[in-house]
Amino acid sequence: MSWEKTASPMPSPRPSFQYATLAQQSETAQLGMWVFLATEVLFFGGIMLGYLVFRSHFPAAFEKAASESVIGIGIVNTVVLQTSTLTMVFAILCTERGIARWATRLLLVTAALGIGFLCLKGFEYYLDYRDHTVPTLGFHVEGARRGPAMLFWLFYFYATGLHALHLTIGVIAVLVMAFRSGRGDFGPGYYSPLEVTGLYWSFVDIVWAFLFALIYPIGRS
Repeated sequence: MSWEKTASPMPSPRPSFQYATLAQQSETAQLGMWVFLATEVLFFGGIMLGYLVFRSHFPAAFEKAASESVIGIGIVNTVVLQTSTLTMVFAILCTERGIARWATRLLLVTAALGIGFLCLKGFEYYLDYRDHTVPTLGFHVEGARRGPAMLFWLFYFYATGLHALHLTIGVIAVLVMAFRSGRGDFGPGYYSPLEVTGLYWSFVDIVWAFLFALIYPIGRS
């Protein structure tokens, strides 16, 4: 595997007309992404806070429901997503050092890992459906625990479904970055879109880490 710097086909980059320098353009793009991620923190934070409130009111029922989640797939998906964040970081580093070929490959690996995560999550949803844990679709819990258990599974499908939607958007963004990287749009002098995409991807990874901690481990001690 060769890590020598390769000549980039892109011309000397210039900032867009509304910016004085490329550094200013990059800082503006990153600020915009940070502001967007702040709104996403409020969004997912509200969902998680609501979950914690209900969990504090029905601890036994939530623990019993959580013990039926497929923790094996949850663990594998955590490793997959964390690995994808690592390959995303390496792709940015390769671009910064002018190793365009490997940057493109690492971006494709990142997207492939994201797709793998979504496939595993889809299979997990199938197992949940088969085990009758999907609210309103043959939900199997009866008695006093039915209501609280349904609340847990509603949170599970709502939160993980929204996360999967965000990850799907991230996969599309990474594939676009891979195409642009292969075309020679990025180099040591300009790779701001990659950094912004990397911020978004890291956020999706962090959100999943919180969701995993809230959903899978409880009720298994």
